Amino acid sequence: MSVGIVMLVHTALDRAEQVARHWSDAGCPVVIHTDVSVPDKTHRAFQDSMADLPDVRFSRRHRCEWGTWGLVAASQSASELMLTEFPDVRHIYLASGACLPLRPVQELIDYLKARPQTDFIESATTADVPWTIGGLDTERFTLRFPFSWRNNRYLFDRYVALQRRLGLKRRIPNGIVPHMGSQWWCLTRQTLSAILSDPERSTYDRYFSKVWIPDESYFQTLARQHSRQIESRSLTLSKFDYQGKPHIFYDDHLQLLRRSDCFVARKIWPRANRLYDAFLTDEASAMKRTEPNPAKIDRIFAKAVERRTRGRPGLYMQSRFPAQPRENGLTSSEYSVFQGFSDLLETFEPWLARATGTRVHGHIFAPERAEFSQGETVMNGALSDSAALRDYNPRAFLTSLIWNTRGERQCFQFGPRDNQRIIWDIAKDPNAQISVISGAWAVPLFKSNQNFSDTRREAALLQQIESKHLEILRSNAAKARVRIWTLAEFVEAPMEPLQTIIDEISPQHTQSGLSEVPKMTDLTGFGQFLQSLKNQGMHPYLTGNFPVTHDPQDTQTNLRKPYLVR
Repeated sequence: MSVGIVMLVHTALDRAEQVARHWSDAGCPVVIHTDVSVPDKTHRAFQDSMADLPDVRFSRRHRCEWGTWGLVAASQSASELMLTEFPDVRHIYLASGACLPLRPVQELIDYLKARPQTDFIESATTADVPWTIGGLDTERFTLRFPFSWRNNRYLFDRYVALQRRLGLKRRIPNGIVPHMGSQWWCLTRQTLSAILSDPERSTYDRYFSKVWIPDESYFQTLARQHSRQIESRSLTLSKFDYQGKPHIFYDDHLQLLRRSDCFVARKIWPRANRLYDAFLTDEASAMKRTEPNPAKIDRIFAKAVERRTRGRPGLYMQSRFPAQPRENGLTSSEYSVFQGFSDLLETFEPWLARATGTRVHGHIFAPERAEFSQGETVMNGALSDSAALRDYNPRAFLTSLIWNTRGERQCFQFGPRDNQRIIWDIAKDPNAQISVISGAWAVPLFKSNQNFSDTRREAALLQQIESKHLEILRSNAAKARVRIWTLAEFVEAPMEPLQTIIDEISPQHTQSGLSEVPKMTDLTGFGQFLQSLKNQGMHPYLTGNFPVTHDPQDTQTNLRKPYLVR
């Protein structure tokens, strides 16, 4: 009793010969199918290279194109030759030229000998598993697919669309229930011979020849008709990415493959010399005897798929440049945006840095330059303060700033005078904490010494810009944490907003309350300034209900004090 190996080969014939010799040296008969696309001269040289192996045969050749019937026909021809030429074979193991035995072949022989009636073939209905990728699950069994998806994709898609539009459906023969699974199986002699000698084989072959990807459903379906005992799993480690393409194993996957405890793995890179040297070896240096368990490394593959499809938040790469439905967050960590605070509070930036231990910038989207903290001109990641470079892609600028300074919270100022292209990105960023004093842009205008007509015109423009900004922040699409106070509300009771902000940024710095507060600019006469704007026809409604006569001493006397202030 032995195990027969059926190998489907189409490329890297030198590696296929190396693996075939490994199987043969362990006492396993080998039947090789070579794709008809391989030139005859190359195929004859391949045959001659293994002429010294008495238990190696070559089957009739077929054209094996992905997703077509040729792969099933090749498996049938090679299996028939195996059953005819080697009557002592009890199990037939289907492999490819890119497969690599990971454990001593004798372990596989012993494992199957202890399970003489068991077929190892992944077999599940389309309703039970979400494996199918590309929109064709049950339709692959009810529509016809005479055209190659790879070589005639236009005709493939149009013919599928035509069948859907006309409502055409195929009848599944003899009431069989289509099953799907990995094409790499290991069947007993009894089951395989029953499939190949089934009186209805011509009917099944005719039906499956027009099924989409029949090599993943033909044997998987018919084994259910003839098998005594099925274990719905493959003994071959075969992993696929999110697009349904097989993972390729390279030299640096050596330890990963050892952890799988599987008998065979595919798909191996032909130049992975380290893998071939490590596994095509003697029993003493091979893997330990244990139950094959590819699930042990499923978590690693799941993480790889997630990293490939979603990436790390705030990190872009050539293979995963951000797109609206695929991006995994604009930024990598939390940051704070302050609008109007530095206009009203003269020492706000140094005070915030001391109170929270964060890095506090000025207006990094200011029209002249990016105002980095402490007047720096270059930030981590070689970010320049050049406005031209920043404005070429403001979104990438913000993402890079947060990514390259991760581990240190960033805070910066923003206002209606700054580049407004970044507003939507910040508003939709869950990592952003946005605090706004609406109407605070009026304070620098109040302090300026320009003509009142110019002041009125600029105030109208700034209010229009800020109004649109606040509309975005209040929209349903905004995911940032937003707090908005009017200027009048903030001036009336500044301690509570400041304490709330500090608590959220760095609660450990304020367990006993604020010990100091930033200095507020002198607003004497500011109420009359706002009234003058109103008298000129410009209504500064974003400032709130600011009194015409404002006495800072009264505000200090009536301050609410929810926290202890030393």
